[in-house]
Amino acid sequence: MSSGTNAGEWEFPGGKIDPGESFDEGLLREVLEETGLVVLLQKVAGCAEFELPDRKVAYLILEGRVQSGQLRLSDEHDAFDWVPIAELPRMDIAEQFQKFALDYARSKAG
Repeated sequence: MSSGTNAGEWEFPGGKIDPGESFDEGLLREVLEETGLVVLLQKVAGCAEFELPDRKVAYLILEGRVQSGQLRLSDEHDAFDWVPIAELPRMDIAEQFQKFALDYARSKAG
């Protein structure tokens, strides 16, 4: 659960890519920084977008598997939860991820 921009709402680990960093490198770094977990990226799960007053933010959401590490949250988050995919749409998830959560849960249900 985020304690920053989307305080009190659930969101996925991730963040901005640093200059000179590939997308994969940036995502792996962000997940490690925010969760303490090393993951293996598997495939694109979907996308999301959010409009701010001065820009539009695009999110590329990937599936991954935990490879190693001990779960520990960064200061950016104050809680975590492992939930079945079917439960995603019922979570108090950040607005920009709500459509993705619904579509992803539906795609995995059938």
